[in-house]
Amino acid sequence: MENLFDNTEVALALKSDSELERALFLFEMIKREPLVKIGAAITKFALKVHLPVEGLIRSTVFDHFCGGVTEDDCLSVIDKMYSKNVRAVLDYSVEAKEEEEQFDLAMHKILKTVEYARKNKGIPFIVFKPTGFGRFEIYQKLSEGKKLNAEEQVEWNKITNRYDQVCGKAYEYNVPILIDAEESWMQDAADELAESMMVKYNRETSIVFNTLQLYRHDRFDYLKQLYQRATEGGFKIGMKLVRGAYLEKERERAIKIGYQDPICLDKNKTDTLFNKALNYMIENLENMSIFLGTHNEESTYLLLQSMQKHKLAKNDNRIWFGQLFGMSDHISYNLANLGYNVAKYLPYGPVKDVMPYLLRRAEENTSVAGQTSRELFLIKREIKRRKLLKPI
Repeated sequence: MENLFDNTEVALALKSDSELERALFLFEMIKREPLVKIGAAITKFALKVHLPVEGLIRSTVFDHFCGGVTEDDCLSVIDKMYSKNVRAVLDYSVEAKEEEEQFDLAMHKILKTVEYARKNKGIPFIVFKPTGFGRFEIYQKLSEGKKLNAEEQVEWNKITNRYDQVCGKAYEYNVPILIDAEESWMQDAADELAESMMVKYNRETSIVFNTLQLYRHDRFDYLKQLYQRATEGGFKIGMKLVRGAYLEKERERAIKIGYQDPICLDKNKTDTLFNKALNYMIENLENMSIFLGTHNEESTYLLLQSMQKHKLAKNDNRIWFGQLFGMSDHISYNLANLGYNVAKYLPYGPVKDVMPYLLRRAEENTSVAGQTSRELFLIKREIKRRKLLKPI
């Protein structure tokens, strides 16, 4: 298959010259791992002691990777993306909250996003994190097979109710919902809750999507077991496929506590597992829907080739390609230009509360081999192309 992702004119059409220069600066900084670690520490400190740095953050890294502070802030970005056939997954990216009031606020934010999506063709999915709806420790305790005390059971009932309210509204409005994955030691409880929502709401089509992190060596087996239960139970599977976002934390905890590392030995094994899961889903597409969450060109080509092999339409609504806002525009916009279904995660929220997300994005880019170099290569190529077009 020809290289589809080198057309920077298409990929970066929405970026002004100044936005390209900002992107060039950001990725040059991100490429330097020591700078990322130092910058993350300084930023956390500055926000903690209330130094006036939010304006600087907003005008640089925040505006590159986020849609805005509120849902309304994001609408102009969504409209611009939709003009190029790229949709948005509005992502309320506030993390590390522990209070019931914050969990209720997150639920109401997601319910509001469902309303936005119902009326806006540029928003084909909504999304939430399990720990956006309840304390990490509750998920962890259940995942470890421990019994909840009375107060914790009340908390879990509230978490279940939040899931059900959001998934029920998504079902009512026919707006699919993506549930993100998190650390392995809390994921079993999150998986069981997501599956219960699939059983309830995925009878005719995939409304509820769970997330499979394929850097975990047990996830392909989990997918096959889930498919068996879905076949027997008469429900559809929606699944977002990703490689994973907590590699260092997973490995450090496994070593510290002394259990088998849940992560594949190396990236090649992760890639193999990812591709096996993707092929398995394509082969069983009559009962599954795929959201391919990847910045990996090879995995994207694999799905494109599979779609051709099975004579699937480019806009088959059971298959979506997804990337993060501010990254891999060369994949997103070139695919959309060819008529494929593409949606980019568009994070939003108060600057201070979204910082954990932004810092994770910076650290992810330094750790993924070739990711930042590829971004820089394409940005530089587009800047050069535009300069050549300008009159002397």
